[in-house]
Amino acid sequence: MGRLQEYQVIGRHLPTETNPTPKLYRMRIFAPNTVVAKSRFWYFLMKLRKVKKSTGEIVALNVINEKRPLKVKNFGIWIRYDSRSGTHNMYKEYREMSRTEAVEALYQDMAAQHRARFRSIHILKVVEIENVNQVRRPYIKQLITKGLSFPLPHRVATSNKKKLYSAVRPSTFA
Repeated sequence: MGRLQEYQVIGRHLPTETNPTPKLYRMRIFAPNTVVAKSRFWYFLMKLRKVKKSTGEIVALNVINEKRPLKVKNFGIWIRYDSRSGTHNMYKEYREMSRTEAVEALYQDMAAQHRARFRSIHILKVVEIENVNQVRRPYIKQLITKGLSFPLPHRVATSNKKKLYSAVRPSTFA
């Protein structure tokens, strides 16, 4: 997919005479663009600390890039999502190349298995699992076994087929 990016958004309450240096709040948010990242930041900050967009300001907005984008890693993701029956906490594991790809796989997986929309999924924490022994889910454990190979059982030998093109012009005389 490749449509999400990871943003670091830092914001705070607007300075007042009673509080000239308000506390800074930092969040790592996965969003398709900066507008959605800021919107999600204010959504979560309102729920957590009662700071609205009209009474606050964004100090910094940065894109976080992957350190090693060519290495396959295991990720554990803690989420809270709203279903038709209530709010649920969940832990899922993914094997991907980057944090954003793991989160994209999470959104696709939640949409497929639980019919959960983007707006109803709250990502609490994304952690790279360095130790293989800490992997919990069997569908990820089966991919980290030593000497893993994917056999290709239905291969057709190409040497015994008739050639499509000939190097010699055909003779029409009998």
